[in-house]
Amino acid sequence: MPETPGPPAVVHVTDLVASAGTVLGHSSWRTITQADVDTFAELTGDRQWIHIDPVRAAAGPFGGTIAYGYLTLSFATQFLDEVIEVAGAGLVLNYGSNRVRYPAPVPVGSRVRAAVELREVDQVAGGVQATFRLTFEVDGQPKPGCVADIVYRYYADFPAPVVR
Repeated sequence: MPETPGPPAVVHVTDLVASAGTVLGHSSWRTITQADVDTFAELTGDRQWIHIDPVRAAAGPFGGTIAYGYLTLSFATQFLDEVIEVAGAGLVLNYGSNRVRYPAPVPVGSRVRAAVELREVDQVAGGVQATFRLTFEVDGQPKPGCVADIVYRYYADFPAPVVR
């Protein structure tokens, strides 16, 4: 398998609807290091031993440290940007996640990439809302480390501010 795929597919925001229901491709592989996990622990304050203590984790259920699920999920934007570039949008917003699951652990030292599918596209005031299914594959494992439906909004111009 190649380490890096080609450049991202460029899709104009007006053509997203026609691309709904298609698999867009794969991101590059990224190796999850203990330094990545330790930095994430420092930033979040989550110091669960299964992630940050290699000695204790070696005797644990996975035979070593594993990545935080939210760390794996945090690569969604990077992986998505490697697969698709949406042209013609004046503003792009990460609108959230509809569904996130962690079917299998991601061992530290393993390689992860995302298979990206454009699940659906809906019209919203001033733009479109796209839901992408990212399946975070772990090299050599039959089950993915994460499956998430990530929602982005693409606006032609900046939307009007919300007045409360």
